[in-house]
Amino acid sequence: MLAALATSALFLMSYLTYHFQVGSVRFTGQGLVRRLYFAVLISHTVLAVAIVPLVLVTVTRARAARFEAHRALARWTLPLWLYVSVTGVVVYWMLYRMNWGA
Repeated sequence: MLAALATSALFLMSYLTYHFQVGSVRFTGQGLVRRLYFAVLISHTVLAVAIVPLVLVTVTRARAARFEAHRALARWTLPLWLYVSVTGVVVYWMLYRMNWGA
């Protein structure tokens, strides 16, 4: 789990560095796919912000050997973390890999 945390932290740093340099990219899809994209993007963004304190508290509880409290919060943290990870890939795929104009 600490390796996953370190990997996520490195990814977050590289993601923020990239977007501070490049800015944002407009989504070119139209219609239903545009609504789907923004639904996924908004849920991803909100939960990505929320997951940071959840992860920090969860890790802190484990390191302090407060395992009952750790498990209680980890039941929420892990699925949300996985959702943020998967939807991040989906957003990337929809934004950069799909050709919506064809």
